[in-house]
Amino acid sequence: MAVRAYVFIECTLGKATQVAEAMGKLSGVKMAHAVTGSYDVIAFVEAKDVTTLGEFISARVHRLPGVVKTTTNVVVD
Repeated sequence: MAVRAYVFIECTLGKATQVAEAMGKLSGVKMAHAVTGSYDVIAFVEAKDVTTLGEFISARVHRLPGVVKTTTNVVVD
């Protein structure tokens, strides 16, 4: 069963749009938007399991230029 999650991303100043665009191009990302508020980008992602999700966040998302910190909330319904 696939795991779905919202990834909340804090970016360096002025990089939210570029990070959202880069996120949108990654496999497994269903949508990504630059937003206002506590976070700079919110993305909805899907992975085959929790381990794959964790690897995706560590290996792909954290390496995008401009990403400072992420918070991942797994969908439970």
